[in-house]
Amino acid sequence: MLSLGTIFAIYLLLAYILLPLAWTHHEHQPGLADRPMVTRTAQGIPGDPLNIGLIGDHEDVIRAMHAAGWYPADPITLKTSVEIVGSVLLDRPYRTAPVSSLYYDGRREDLAFELPAGGNAKQRHHVRFWKVIDSGAEGRPVWLGSATYDRSVGISSYTGQVTHDIAPDIDAERDFLSQALQTARMVETIYQVSGVAPTLNGRNGEGSRYQTDGEIGMLVLVAAGKPRTTPPQVLDSPALVEAKDAAWQAIKNAIGP
Repeated sequence: MLSLGTIFAIYLLLAYILLPLAWTHHEHQPGLADRPMVTRTAQGIPGDPLNIGLIGDHEDVIRAMHAAGWYPADPITLKTSVEIVGSVLLDRPYRTAPVSSLYYDGRREDLAFELPAGGNAKQRHHVRFWKVIDSGAEGRPVWLGSATYDRSVGISSYTGQVTHDIAPDIDAERDFLSQALQTARMVETIYQVSGVAPTLNGRNGEGSRYQTDGEIGMLVLVAAGKPRTTPPQVLDSPALVEAKDAAWQAIKNAIGP
């Protein structure tokens, strides 16, 4: 039978060393260590978590998203605001509808893209990107993004404003965008770094619920838009991270949507 001291030592090892290591890893992109992994609203409320990253210069990102079939979002103006309301109310397409601004490192997104999922702007895939490192581990710029799926329009639980409600499974949206870029042959290498901690019942800045395994999918883009002729290289995560991801998936499957 284990002594009380041994049990306490095992607890300390698990709680303060092994388990934190299971979701904290930046070995492929050390410049991201110690960075916040959640965006904020204009009111300073924690917003959508960061869940995807791209490696490449500005033109590489534009070319890759275009090749994947995504559209750049229009800026927010009186005209585009009227157009998006008309799109929702009159059920007409608006494939470049603006997205509300989120902030990271005190500035709004550098780029935003979307992919319509219906006949109007009510439902859409969309992502915002911020350039966070000018020259990362690959010697190229590093962009962090927040990819989510707008499933409906409603009233914010926090601000009372009209806003989109996102689908809770933000990992599915991360993987959707990743697969779109891979299908377009725009990806050289894939790996993961740690984002927010695994979360079952988070809330973004508009009150929408989300869940995530806490990982950021990093995609090294092809240079100059030249399509890759072979599947992208996939770099392994540490064994503890892979075990955590497997445990997370089991928990997620057990509790359901």
